[in-house]
Amino acid sequence: MTAPPRSPRDEIRGRAVHRTIPANGLEHRVLTFGAEGGRDLVFVPGITSPAETAEFIAQALPEFRFHVPDLRGRGGTGRARAGEYTLDDYAADLAAVLTALELDSPVLVGHSLGARIVARWAVSTPHDDVPLVLVDPPTSGPGRDPYPMTARSFLTQLDEARDGTTPDRIRHYFPHWPDRELLLRAEVLGDCDPTAVAESHRGFETEDFFEIWDRVDGDVVLIHGGNSPVVPQAAVDELAARNPSVPLVRVPDAGHMIPWDNLPGFVRALRSHIGSPTL
Repeated sequence: MTAPPRSPRDEIRGRAVHRTIPANGLEHRVLTFGAEGGRDLVFVPGITSPAETAEFIAQALPEFRFHVPDLRGRGGTGRARAGEYTLDDYAADLAAVLTALELDSPVLVGHSLGARIVARWAVSTPHDDVPLVLVDPPTSGPGRDPYPMTARSFLTQLDEARDGTTPDRIRHYFPHWPDRELLLRAEVLGDCDPTAVAESHRGFETEDFFEIWDRVDGDVVLIHGGNSPVVPQAAVDELAARNPSVPLVRVPDAGHMIPWDNLPGFVRALRSHIGSPTL
């Protein structure tokens, strides 16, 4: 009798190197992909993206040793107490995880909430030898338009995941994603804690990214989706005006979930900034 095919989640976990790192009062799971000896890259994911969801990006960047930590309250990382899901908390986690990994001048990439975390880390940590890539950080905040997906929508997706959601139901929220990534999200979304998601979403609207952005410097680029409602054109213009030293790179045919929407365009944008060869 032929065994059923392995799920994407199980296949990814089987290929990854797993580490558990005590840091900032929690146990943090880090998944690592790629051959030893490659240039180190740390990818900080978004609000409902356990580490497995970044594996397809690692596959598209084989020149890197690709490390993905689970954010607090997601995947295999510990759950914090209510009230401990602020940008300061996440940035302290990142600092502690980077110290524990003992990497030599890694590239640091953050997507969405992860981009906000990387920016917050950067303004409080010397990073002259660490290239930073901020991918579509939410530009919502105090006195600004709300984040385009409501907290209720996120929590409904978590409820559906715990009840056994399907790729077709996930497709309702992400109609252009590849089938494999829809199935993977259906498998891992339930590993996100509702308190972590709700408080992080609240931070999108109460924590001021632009105040952080004003202080970001060094070897940094911001990549935004050409169709992203999270970084709309008005926000792009303001970002450019407030910190003109940081290049802004537009990826066409992509919304907020840039690597999922246009992986080749995302890879080109990232490689062009960090000097990685086109393979």
